[in-house]
Amino acid sequence: MINFRNTQFVKSAPRLSERPSTFSCEFLFVGKSNVGKSSLLNSLCDNKNLAFTSSKPGHTTLLNYFNVDERFYLVDAPGYGYSARGKDALLHFGEMMESYFQNNPYLKGVLLLIDSRHKPSRDDKDFYEFLRYYNYPFALVMTKCDKLNQKGRAAIRKNLTSVFGKVEVPIILTSALNKDSLDKLKQLITYWVSENEETCTNNSA
Repeated sequence: MINFRNTQFVKSAPRLSERPSTFSCEFLFVGKSNVGKSSLLNSLCDNKNLAFTSSKPGHTTLLNYFNVDERFYLVDAPGYGYSARGKDALLHFGEMMESYFQNNPYLKGVLLLIDSRHKPSRDDKDFYEFLRYYNYPFALVMTKCDKLNQKGRAAIRKNLTSVFGKVEVPIILTSALNKDSLDKLKQLITYWVSENEETCTNNSA
């Protein structure tokens, strides 16, 4: 199992061409603004100060690269949907993601975060279809599951299928407040790394 505690922030980049070059594999965290990406990343890596968290939606504006266990990068993308910076920031996000996904040889998997308490939004659906179009491996990571009762947890798949239709990718229930809930997420990323062992190389070696 990968040691996610051995994770360090490397750099922020406005585009793929400015990514750090040490590793040939990366996995993207993306989701609606305020879905809890940074909190989940901090909990996953057991470091509350790793990724900056903010109560204001749209705080992250760049692709933030984190070195995990000297093997690959986790990439924290800006949130989509609402932004305190207005329409220009939303346009910038769209252009950034189009550029990032086009012919990206480093991207080996995408973790699409969805707030488990609500049905997916229109923006969630648009990004879900965007990922299906580009055909990278991806999973749905349901956040804030600690806030749900048993009935709410049982409604998650129904909510997803009502918006996305039949879901044929992994669905992982998580909570940033419950580290045990992150085991399946760790297992999926570890599996993706093992599937790409030949291409996930350390270019500095």
